[in-house]
Amino acid sequence: MNTRQNQARLAGLLYLIIVVTGIINLMYVPSQLIVWDDASATFTNIVASETLFRLGILAAIICYTTFLFLPIVLYRLLHTVSKNSAIWMVVLALFSVPFSFSNILNKVNVLTLIDKPDYLAVYTQETLEAEVMLHLDFYYNGIQMLTIFWGLWLLPFGYLVFKSGFLPKILGILLMLGCFGYLINFVGSFLIEDYGSLGIRRIISLPASIGEIGICLWMLIFGAKTFWNRAAKT
Repeated sequence: MNTRQNQARLAGLLYLIIVVTGIINLMYVPSQLIVWDDASATFTNIVASETLFRLGILAAIICYTTFLFLPIVLYRLLHTVSKNSAIWMVVLALFSVPFSFSNILNKVNVLTLIDKPDYLAVYTQETLEAEVMLHLDFYYNGIQMLTIFWGLWLLPFGYLVFKSGFLPKILGILLMLGCFGYLINFVGSFLIEDYGSLGIRRIISLPASIGEIGICLWMLIFGAKTFWNRAAKT
Protein backbone atom coordinates (compact mmCIF):
# COMPACT_ATOMS: atom_id res chain seq x y z
CA MET A 1 0.00 0.00 0.00
CA ASN A 2 2.69 2.48 1.00
CA THR A 3 4.71 1.69 -2.14
CA ARG A 4 1.82 2.42 -4.47
CA GLN A 5 0.88 5.56 -2.55
CA ASN A 6 4.46 6.79 -2.77
CA GLN A 7 4.64 6.02 -6.50
CA ALA A 8 1.43 7.92 -7.14
CA ARG A 9 2.54 10.93 -5.14
CA LEU A 10 5.97 10.92 -6.79
CA ALA A 11 4.25 10.84 -10.19
CA GLY A 12 2.05 13.74 -9.09
CA LEU A 13 5.08 15.75 -7.98
CA LEU A 14 6.92 15.14 -11.25
CA TYR A 15 3.81 16.05 -13.21
CA LEU A 16 3.47 19.28 -11.22
CA ILE A 17 7.06 20.23 -12.07
CA ILE A 18 6.32 19.61 -15.76
CA VAL A 19 3.13 21.68 -15.65
CA VAL A 20 4.74 24.65 -13.87
CA THR A 21 7.92 24.73 -15.96
CA GLY A 22 5.90 24.18 -19.13
CA ILE A 23 3.71 27.20 -18.34
CA ILE A 24 6.80 29.34 -17.70
CA ASN A 25 8.49 28.24 -20.93
CA LEU A 26 5.53 28.10 -23.32
CA MET A 27 3.23 30.79 -21.96
CA TYR A 28 4.66 33.27 -19.46
CA VAL A 29 8.06 34.07 -20.98
CA PRO A 30 6.79 34.37 -24.58
CA SER A 31 3.92 36.60 -23.44
CA GLN A 32 6.43 38.97 -21.86
CA LEU A 33 9.05 39.06 -24.62
CA ILE A 34 7.82 38.00 -28.03
CA VAL A 35 5.88 40.25 -30.39
CA TRP A 36 5.36 38.04 -33.42
CA ASP A 37 4.65 40.83 -35.88
CA ASP A 38 7.49 43.08 -34.68
CA ALA A 39 11.04 41.68 -34.92
CA SER A 40 12.60 44.89 -33.61
CA ALA A 41 10.42 44.95 -30.47
CA THR A 42 11.10 41.27 -29.82
CA PHE A 43 14.86 41.74 -30.17
CA THR A 44 14.77 44.75 -27.83
CA ASN A 45 12.66 42.88 -25.26
CA ILE A 46 14.99 39.88 -25.19
CA VAL A 47 18.11 42.04 -24.89
CA ALA A 48 16.52 44.07 -22.09
CA SER A 49 15.27 40.95 -20.27
CA GLU A 50 17.91 38.37 -21.14
CA THR A 51 17.70 36.81 -17.68
CA LEU A 52 13.98 36.16 -18.16
CA PHE A 53 14.67 34.63 -21.59
CA ARG A 54 17.34 32.38 -20.04
CA LEU A 55 14.87 31.44 -17.30
CA GLY A 56 12.49 30.23 -20.00
CA ILE A 57 15.23 28.05 -21.49
CA LEU A 58 16.12 26.67 -18.05
CA ALA A 59 12.44 25.94 -17.39
CA ALA A 60 12.27 24.00 -20.65
CA ILE A 61 15.36 21.96 -19.74
CA ILE A 62 13.88 21.12 -16.33
CA CYS A 63 10.54 20.26 -17.94
CA TYR A 64 11.98 17.85 -20.50
CA THR A 65 14.41 16.30 -18.02
CA THR A 66 11.54 15.62 -15.62
CA PHE A 67 9.55 14.14 -18.50
CA LEU A 68 12.27 11.49 -18.79
CA PHE A 69 11.30 10.17 -15.36
CA LEU A 70 7.51 10.69 -15.24
CA PRO A 71 6.50 7.90 -17.67
CA ILE A 72 8.85 5.46 -15.91
CA VAL A 73 7.24 6.18 -12.54
CA LEU A 74 3.79 5.93 -14.14
CA TYR A 75 4.77 2.58 -15.66
CA ARG A 76 5.63 1.23 -12.21
CA LEU A 77 2.31 2.54 -10.93
CA LEU A 78 0.08 1.32 -13.78
CA HIS A 79 1.74 -1.64 -15.52
CA THR A 80 -0.38 -4.15 -13.62
CA VAL A 81 -3.48 -2.66 -15.26
CA SER A 82 -2.26 -3.41 -18.79
CA LYS A 83 1.40 -4.04 -19.48
CA ASN A 84 1.10 -3.43 -23.25
CA SER A 85 -0.67 -0.10 -22.75
CA ALA A 86 1.91 0.92 -20.14
CA ILE A 87 4.75 0.14 -22.55
CA TRP A 88 3.12 2.22 -25.31
CA MET A 89 2.64 5.05 -22.83
CA VAL A 90 6.37 5.06 -22.00
CA VAL A 91 7.51 4.73 -25.62
CA LEU A 92 5.29 7.53 -26.94
CA ALA A 93 6.24 9.83 -24.06
CA LEU A 94 9.99 9.24 -24.22
CA PHE A 95 10.13 9.48 -28.00
CA SER A 96 9.51 13.23 -27.74
CA VAL A 97 12.35 13.96 -25.31
CA PRO A 98 15.39 13.94 -27.68
CA PHE A 99 13.45 16.06 -30.17
CA SER A 100 12.50 18.46 -27.35
CA PHE A 101 16.11 18.96 -26.30
CA SER A 102 17.33 19.49 -29.86
CA ASN A 103 14.54 22.02 -30.38
CA ILE A 104 15.78 24.09 -27.39
CA LEU A 105 18.94 24.82 -29.39
CA ASN A 106 16.93 27.31 -31.42
CA LYS A 107 16.47 29.42 -28.29
CA VAL A 108 20.09 28.98 -27.26
CA ASN A 109 21.08 30.24 -30.72
CA VAL A 110 19.07 33.39 -30.05
CA LEU A 111 21.40 34.11 -27.12
CA THR A 112 24.37 34.01 -29.50
CA LEU A 113 22.67 36.50 -31.79
CA ILE A 114 21.76 39.01 -29.08
CA ASP A 115 25.24 38.85 -27.51
CA LYS A 116 26.67 39.99 -30.89
CA PRO A 117 30.07 38.29 -31.01
CA ASP A 118 32.69 39.93 -33.24
CA TYR A 119 32.06 37.67 -36.23
CA LEU A 120 28.47 38.97 -36.40
CA ALA A 121 29.72 42.51 -37.05
CA VAL A 122 28.97 41.97 -40.75
CA TYR A 123 25.26 41.66 -39.89
CA THR A 124 23.08 44.76 -39.88
CA GLN A 125 20.74 45.33 -36.93
CA GLU A 126 17.78 44.41 -39.13
CA THR A 127 19.46 41.15 -40.12
CA LEU A 128 20.10 40.23 -36.48
CA GLU A 129 16.49 40.96 -35.60
CA ALA A 130 15.27 38.84 -38.50
CA GLU A 131 17.58 35.98 -37.49
CA VAL A 132 16.24 36.08 -33.94
CA MET A 133 12.66 35.84 -35.18
CA LEU A 134 13.63 33.04 -37.57
CA HIS A 135 15.06 30.93 -34.72
CA LEU A 136 12.00 31.63 -32.59
CA ASP A 137 9.80 30.55 -35.50
CA PHE A 138 11.89 27.39 -35.86
CA TYR A 139 11.45 26.72 -32.14
CA TYR A 140 7.68 27.07 -32.19
CA ASN A 141 7.44 25.01 -35.38
CA GLY A 142 9.23 22.31 -33.40
CA ILE A 143 6.75 22.72 -30.55
CA GLN A 144 3.89 22.19 -33.01
CA MET A 145 5.46 18.92 -34.15
CA LEU A 146 6.01 17.85 -30.54
CA THR A 147 2.31 18.27 -29.76
CA ILE A 148 1.72 15.11 -31.80
CA PHE A 149 3.56 13.02 -29.21
CA TRP A 150 2.34 15.12 -26.26
CA GLY A 151 -1.09 14.04 -27.44
CA LEU A 152 -0.44 10.42 -28.41
CA TRP A 153 0.98 9.34 -25.05
CA LEU A 154 -2.20 10.55 -23.33
CA LEU A 155 -4.27 7.84 -25.05
CA PRO A 156 -2.66 4.82 -23.35
CA PHE A 157 -2.15 6.86 -20.17
CA GLY A 158 -5.81 7.84 -20.07
CA TYR A 159 -6.84 4.24 -20.74
CA LEU A 160 -4.71 3.02 -17.84
CA VAL A 161 -6.17 5.67 -15.53
CA PHE A 162 -9.71 4.73 -16.62
CA LYS A 163 -9.15 0.99 -16.05
CA SER A 164 -7.01 1.28 -12.92
CA GLY A 165 -9.74 1.26 -10.29
CA PHE A 166 -7.65 3.53 -8.05
CA LEU A 167 -7.71 6.74 -10.10
CA PRO A 168 -10.85 8.66 -11.16
CA LYS A 169 -12.36 7.34 -14.40
CA ILE A 170 -13.41 10.84 -15.46
CA LEU A 171 -9.78 11.93 -15.53
CA GLY A 172 -8.95 8.94 -17.72
CA ILE A 173 -11.70 9.97 -20.16
CA LEU A 174 -10.43 13.56 -20.23
CA LEU A 175 -6.88 12.39 -20.90
CA MET A 176 -8.00 10.24 -23.81
CA LEU A 177 -10.05 13.12 -25.22
CA GLY A 178 -7.00 15.31 -24.70
CA CYS A 179 -5.03 13.06 -27.05
CA PHE A 180 -7.45 13.79 -29.88
CA GLY A 181 -7.55 17.47 -28.91
CA TYR A 182 -3.79 17.77 -29.40
CA LEU A 183 -3.98 16.00 -32.76
CA ILE A 184 -6.92 18.07 -34.01
CA ASN A 185 -5.17 21.30 -33.03
CA PHE A 186 -1.99 20.19 -34.80
CA VAL A 187 -3.86 19.43 -38.03
CA GLY A 188 -5.81 22.68 -37.72
CA SER A 189 -2.66 24.74 -37.18
CA PHE A 190 -0.95 23.03 -40.09
CA LEU A 191 -3.78 23.46 -42.57
CA ILE A 192 -5.64 26.61 -41.53
CA GLU A 193 -4.07 30.05 -41.54
CA ASP A 194 -4.61 31.96 -38.26
CA TYR A 195 -6.02 28.81 -36.64
CA GLY A 196 -4.49 29.95 -33.35
CA SER A 197 -6.78 32.95 -33.25
CA LEU A 198 -9.91 30.79 -33.48
CA GLY A 199 -11.76 30.24 -30.22
CA ILE A 200 -12.28 26.57 -31.05
CA ARG A 201 -8.59 25.88 -30.42
CA ARG A 202 -8.95 26.70 -26.71
CA ILE A 203 -12.14 24.67 -26.40
CA ILE A 204 -10.50 21.63 -28.00
CA SER A 205 -7.53 22.03 -25.63
CA LEU A 206 -9.68 21.99 -22.48
CA PRO A 207 -9.94 18.20 -21.94
CA ALA A 208 -6.14 17.80 -22.01
CA SER A 209 -5.60 20.78 -19.71
CA ILE A 210 -8.23 19.67 -17.19
CA GLY A 211 -7.21 16.02 -17.42
CA GLU A 212 -3.47 16.60 -16.98
CA ILE A 213 -3.76 19.16 -14.19
CA GLY A 214 -6.49 17.07 -12.56
CA ILE A 215 -4.51 13.80 -12.56
CA CYS A 216 -1.41 15.68 -11.40
CA LEU A 217 -3.20 17.13 -8.37
CA TRP A 218 -5.13 13.93 -7.63
CA MET A 219 -1.99 11.79 -7.49
CA LEU A 220 -0.08 14.43 -5.53
CA ILE A 221 -2.83 14.88 -2.92
CA PHE A 222 -4.66 11.55 -2.79
CA GLY A 223 -2.20 9.09 -4.32
CA ALA A 224 -3.88 5.70 -4.69
CA LYS A 225 -6.25 6.34 -1.80
CA THR A 226 -9.42 5.25 -3.60
CA PHE A 227 -7.99 1.85 -4.43
CA TRP A 228 -6.61 1.11 -1.01
CA ASN A 229 -9.71 2.26 0.86
CA ARG A 230 -11.77 -0.13 -1.24
CA ALA A 231 -9.22 -2.92 -0.82
CA ALA A 232 -9.22 -2.47 2.95
CA LYS A 233 -13.00 -2.91 3.06
CA THR A 234 -12.76 -6.24 1.29
